[in-house]
Amino acid sequence: MKQRNHAFDLLCGLCIVRMVMLHVVGMCHLRGEYHFGKLMAWTFFFLSFFFFKAGYFNKTVAGDSWFFVRDKAKRLLIPYLAWGLIGNLVYFGFLYGWPRLFASTWRTVRWSHLWEQSQFYGNPPVWFLFSFFMMYVSVHLWRRYVPRVQWAWVVLPAVSYWLWTQDNPLWMSLSNLPMGVFFFELGHWWHRAQIRLPRWWFVALSLLMVAVFVYDNRHWHGEYDMALNKWVQRPWGSVLNTVCVLCGLSGILLSLPLRRIPLLGFVGEHSMVFFVMHYPLLFLYRFGSSVFHISILRQWLHVAILLILVFVICSLWVRSIEKIPWLSGRWKKVET
Repeated sequence: MKQRNHAFDLLCGLCIVRMVMLHVVGMCHLRGEYHFGKLMAWTFFFLSFFFFKAGYFNKTVAGDSWFFVRDKAKRLLIPYLAWGLIGNLVYFGFLYGWPRLFASTWRTVRWSHLWEQSQFYGNPPVWFLFSFFMMYVSVHLWRRYVPRVQWAWVVLPAVSYWLWTQDNPLWMSLSNLPMGVFFFELGHWWHRAQIRLPRWWFVALSLLMVAVFVYDNRHWHGEYDMALNKWVQRPWGSVLNTVCVLCGLSGILLSLPLRRIPLLGFVGEHSMVFFVMHYPLLFLYRFGSSVFHISILRQWLHVAILLILVFVICSLWVRSIEKIPWLSGRWKKVET
């Protein structure tokens, strides 16, 4: 049996913890806190990492196009729709159940956000699954039909930035698609570099890239928000810093005799469940508190309670959810 890659499980676990913390703090309206903002500014690359990881481990995107697209649709689009509808049930269950209490929330409902941003009320983060699906399909078609220009992926950040300057005109959050393909290809070629370079050269290069990230992120800071295809401060700094930290940090961890870290390793191994399940839980807590006239706004106590509840409940439900393919995307592999 092939041993799991504990380096990427650790990074996945850290990314999921960061994501849940960001959403919990946002739910409690505390994202403007100075120290929290600093933490987020040094960990802004978390969503990009999942595209990078997919490219690093991907063996091939070749094969019959119909079979490839159908397989990715089962693993990504079905959970996307299922968890989006679950989020809707939670969200509108409260809105219909207590219409007077949530009258102001009703006035903000705008159905066009589904096709404009591929988000669902009650579980907006699932846009990621749709973008992930489109990234796989795009890479498959690109490599199959225009293989001679595969190195064009290095200019895709410029395409994404141009779309940002045009107010992200593509629906279903597809203005972030060029960056998704970019990070996927970056992971693929970083894996090839690891195989071809002598170990100590690879370690030295990884250390150098982390050092560049630490310096540049402090002096030439830039962030890329994939959810909104949003470029913050210096665009070139966003790309350079993200490339350096993704490659450098993963390269260092891959070079170490890393053992499984129990809690973070568990979260990383089952990251899909934590990702799709956490936001409906946040709305259950937030709207449930409103029903009982309890305010969670600007209170760190509720941040702590929410974090504990989310990770405990998701951990308890991991095994059950992973047994249901249309919720977890874990369908049995079928050979072409």
